[in-house]
Amino acid sequence: MTALLTIIIVLFVAVALWQMVKIFDLAQVGTTNTQVADDHDNKINGYLMIGFLVFIYLITILCFWYIGDLPLLSNAASEHGAEVDNLMIISMVVIFIVQTITQFLLHYFAYKYKGEKGRKALFYADNNTLEFIWTIIPVIVLAGLIIYGLFTWNDIMNVDEDDDPMVIELYAQQFKWTARYSGNDNVLGKANVRLIDIDRANVLGVDEDDPNAQDDVVVSELHLPVGKQVVFKMRSQDVLHSAYMPHFRAQMNCVPGMVTQFAFTPTVTTEEMRQNPDIVEKVQHINELRKDRMAEIEESGQELRYEFDYLLLCNKICGTSHYNMQMKIIVETQEEFDAWMKEQTTFPNSLN
Repeated sequence: MTALLTIIIVLFVAVALWQMVKIFDLAQVGTTNTQVADDHDNKINGYLMIGFLVFIYLITILCFWYIGDLPLLSNAASEHGAEVDNLMIISMVVIFIVQTITQFLLHYFAYKYKGEKGRKALFYADNNTLEFIWTIIPVIVLAGLIIYGLFTWNDIMNVDEDDDPMVIELYAQQFKWTARYSGNDNVLGKANVRLIDIDRANVLGVDEDDPNAQDDVVVSELHLPVGKQVVFKMRSQDVLHSAYMPHFRAQMNCVPGMVTQFAFTPTVTTEEMRQNPDIVEKVQHINELRKDRMAEIEESGQELRYEFDYLLLCNKICGTSHYNMQMKIIVETQEEFDAWMKEQTTFPNSLN
């Protein structure tokens, strides 16, 4: 009912404004109303261009002052994270410099060469030198960024098998994640969606007869040992998903019918990240906001106090509950990880 009344009020206001415009137009009858700009109009437009230039520079300075610390670019928790952040910072610096120069030239020239009676505009029908300059400079800059990005991407995606990385499968389905550890042999058992058997609790379609599957461990919470390289093999049961782990600067699509891969080495444990000043400040702010929704949160059965955790998210809009498709990631010491792994049930023992 409130929404309907709001729509009606907005409609009445719009009608009132429309009538006022008609009255204003009728009041102008007999006065000069030419559509051709004169020197006065051009002068006003020139000053407005300078005013807008000052406005956008002022907004830019204020944004840098208040929100320019970009805390996410300082909280990388993987070995390759610093390279990704560095590439992002370089790209942003280049964009900022180009934007600053081009916007100044655009608005300043619009002011300086505003139309005046008797002035004829000077223009070049063709100037190969100028065209070469404003073509070759963007080509060189963009080529440098692309080549740097390709080398960075190759470094990230190059997995050295001699390091004996841990192999984990990430299985995506609407709307949850499931992880499967490769066990002591570090080899994942074969799996296929045709082998899914809900009655047997074989939700991933793992081949029960595969010897490599006998020590696999299926879990709903991801634990990673700090300093150990991890290779993620990713599958999707239904639609296109995207495994996104923001603090590890990791993202890879999960495509139905194929296996995709991404690897990284976590460098900061969950407990260490919780002590990060940026994270501490963010958690305090979130908890202050949650106090205002105390009744709603407690009614839903959630803990009132929020605590930071690494998360695996879906970064593709995969359906109605896409927003809630996430899995907690705990980065811990090797000893803590080994103790946790001993408590887990192997795949054969998890079947009904």
